[in-house]
Amino acid sequence: MKLVNIGFGNMVNIKRVVALVSPESSPVKRMIQDAKESGRAVDVTCGRKTRSVLITDSDHVLLSALQPDTLSARLNGKDIADEEVRDE
Repeated sequence: MKLVNIGFGNMVNIKRVVALVSPESSPVKRMIQDAKESGRAVDVTCGRKTRSVLITDSDHVLLSALQPDTLSARLNGKDIADEEVRDE
């Protein structure tokens, strides 16, 4: 199991992530609202603007304040900060 930081010390198992999307489109906004109403939304933005949405295989919706490009790099194991830690 590999965990990736999705912001503010919150981690997610990368094998459970099905999609990483931007929250700007109407279908994604509806998906977020439906997840909030049914208790499947996990907001890890710490009060900041939602910039990316992760959808898991258990149909949970994770809201993150990090840019989709940043999370994509982390999910693909290309995080610069992560490489610096490995070098030490």
